[in-house]
Amino acid sequence: MQNPNRPYHRTEIDLLFTKVKAQMHKTALIRGGDGIALYTDCYTGETLRGGDRYDYEHIRSAEAVFMMYRDRLSNSEIAEVVNCLENVSVTLRVINQSKGKTRMEDWLNSGSNLTTYKINTVITTSSLKKADSGINRKANSILKRKN
Repeated sequence: MQNPNRPYHRTEIDLLFTKVKAQMHKTALIRGGDGIALYTDCYTGETLRGGDRYDYEHIRSAEAVFMMYRDRLSNSEIAEVVNCLENVSVTLRVINQSKGKTRMEDWLNSGSNLTTYKINTVITTSSLKKADSGINRKANSILKRKN
């Protein structure tokens, strides 16, 4: 049993995030085929190339996932959950900075974010479902391993 009141801590999350981003970049370089990384924005569907202003993104924030599982998982186990491939993607830097730690559904319903940032709701909904599914799958896998 983990301390359900321990504060949010992201050292392990960031260490694994760095490794996941490096692997994603390698794959994107291969996908690009010309030595330039090729991504698809997880919220707009836009094509992003190396040199564009994009960020790697936790679709569900690291803090939200940490708080959800801190009573059952260690920091390193939470890092695995947060950084599962389904929860890490790429989006334009302006979207990532605007969204911050805000839950995507709340951010979409706030002001004119949907139109300002040209969010594709079908793609975004798919990204959110995929992230939630990956997070649940990874957490359940770790919890089964512990029992």
